[in-house]
Amino acid sequence: MSSNIRWHGSDLSFDERCRLQQQRPMTIWFTGLSGAGKSTLAFALEQRLVADKHAAFVLDGDNVRHGLCAELDFSAGARSENIRRVAEVAKLLNNAGLVSICSLISPFFRDREIAKQIIGEDRFLEVHVSTSLAECERRDVKGLYAKARAGKLVDFTGVDMTYEVPVAPD
Repeated sequence: MSSNIRWHGSDLSFDERCRLQQQRPMTIWFTGLSGAGKSTLAFALEQRLVADKHAAFVLDGDNVRHGLCAELDFSAGARSENIRRVAEVAKLLNNAGLVSICSLISPFFRDREIAKQIIGEDRFLEVHVSTSLAECERRDVKGLYAKARAGKLVDFTGVDMTYEVPVAPD
């Protein structure tokens, strides 16, 4: 980081933001294989929270790769950077008083732990969407498993890249 920049804090405290939003912000982090149902659950949760008058926003893995993380590939290192960036944005949303709902494969334990550290353990709720690989392949609405099995897609979680199942999700 450059020494020419500094953090500018707000005059509005976190507690004041919580009072204004009438909620305690947190991040709900959905993790699981492609096709497990993470995005479906994340957007359904967002709808429910908003219907109950809570400010919430979904950071979906596919969506962030259209802009914020567009230049990243799917190698292990790029996946780590993708998760780090999303965690930083989730933290900013939390600091603004919103509930962040993150839906990312996030296959590695270490990366999920880093996300938890960035966001803050007291604001991080990990949800493992535990859907079998066979069921995810059956769903395969994007055709990604078929491409990976045919060798046309590399570093695909569940086929040629591992998914580390959370040990103790919330």
